[in-house]
Amino acid sequence: MQITIISVGRMKNGPEKQQIETYFKRCPWAVTIIEVEEKRPFKGAERMAREGELILKALPLKSGPKNAHIIALDERGKSLRSTGFAHLIQERQDIGVSNLIFLIGGADGYDQKVRARANTLLRLSDMTWPHMMVRLMLSEQLYRASCILSGHPYHKD
Repeated sequence: MQITIISVGRMKNGPEKQQIETYFKRCPWAVTIIEVEEKRPFKGAERMAREGELILKALPLKSGPKNAHIIALDERGKSLRSTGFAHLIQERQDIGVSNLIFLIGGADGYDQKVRARANTLLRLSDMTWPHMMVRLMLSEQLYRASCILSGHPYHKD
């Protein structure tokens, strides 16, 4: 399975980026990050709409939308424990999904078109986190999910 993360904003070199790369090296799945960024000084709804266009344009659906599952990380999404997250990934693999796509939106949230396109809305936490920390937390949870699914003792429950 290919995992793609589409994220608003650019990750700078630093400890967070190094840790993300470490988790991805340990992951059994191929993981790609696509960064999108609106550099024009739009505000509010206009910025959300433009970021939404960039996210939708970046979707890697060449193999067809039936072979992809889009998960938008959203504060109003469903909350899962790590084991539930691992089972969500396993279920997608079992039904033949070849590309699992995670979306990390901008500071103002998602445009309605992005929300409508997502198959799943998933909440990482009740707290608000900086986007770069969300990338790090997602990368750790992907690694943790792979450990849960393979029976590796990394995850303690």
